[in-house]
Amino acid sequence: MSSEPVNNAAIDKDVGLGPQSGNGATVHPQMSVEEHDVARAAARFGYGPLAQVNTAEARLPPFGGEFQPGLYKPVEGRKFANPAPLGLCAFALTTFVLSAINMGADGLTTPSIVIGAAFGYGGLVQLLAGMWEMAVGNTFGATALSSYGGFWIAVAIILTPGGFAIESTLGDQFLASFGLFLMGWFIFTFILVICTLKSTVAFFLLFFFLDLTFLLLGLAYLLPTDGSPNSKLLKAGGLFGFLSAFAAWYNALAGIADTSNSFFIIPVAHFPWSPTGRSRREKTDREMA
Repeated sequence: MSSEPVNNAAIDKDVGLGPQSGNGATVHPQMSVEEHDVARAAARFGYGPLAQVNTAEARLPPFGGEFQPGLYKPVEGRKFANPAPLGLCAFALTTFVLSAINMGADGLTTPSIVIGAAFGYGGLVQLLAGMWEMAVGNTFGATALSSYGGFWIAVAIILTPGGFAIESTLGDQFLASFGLFLMGWFIFTFILVICTLKSTVAFFLLFFFLDLTFLLLGLAYLLPTDGSPNSKLLKAGGLFGFLSAFAAWYNALAGIADTSNSFFIIPVAHFPWSPTGRSRREKTDREMA
């Protein structure tokens, strides 16, 4: 991890660890040695799968809470806080509102209420979070959050009544044009899905659900019925939008919750072919040998 020596004694004191075991590990009377190692790592890294990272490795495992789909540099000594949960929450809330409208919740049909959230939270705040991802050296996070921040600003511009007169100017061509716009985002999101295949299940599902959302919504506008978006496809897109919103909130919680504010670590489930999955499988094989 870091070239600096690790002060395990100080860490043990912080997490309340007790006397040493026979093999030299400091052990709490009510904890096993393995649980102890997790507690010590959690004190160093604080959250999610970082609480189980092998401190002898040079890179940290993929983690949606940091918006990192691959191995990345340790977070110790970083000057900035983790901007990913902010961007994820901004994306989740705006997506949740629009998805509810697309599903016709409580009889809602007009998406005007989402314009404010799309400009202010899903757009501006998420864009800022993406720029801070640039500052912490996360290319994936910067690309994704900044892009989706721009997406929500663009949607707000398109939907603003009378503002830019985009819908009225396009007239009968609006549905097809907006459908192509959404299909473009389906292609972009598919690229991001590919980059999450070696990540965690929670992180992958976020982009997988979102990709299906764009696909279904795009088809709803490209295959209209009676001059309106296809209602069945629109509701299906709204459903997957709901799923992607809650997946985003879940990953955000994994990034926010740590040993200072939570009694439990958020499980994110690593794929068996991911770096963490492979290391666990190799460990099991050695134990069985």
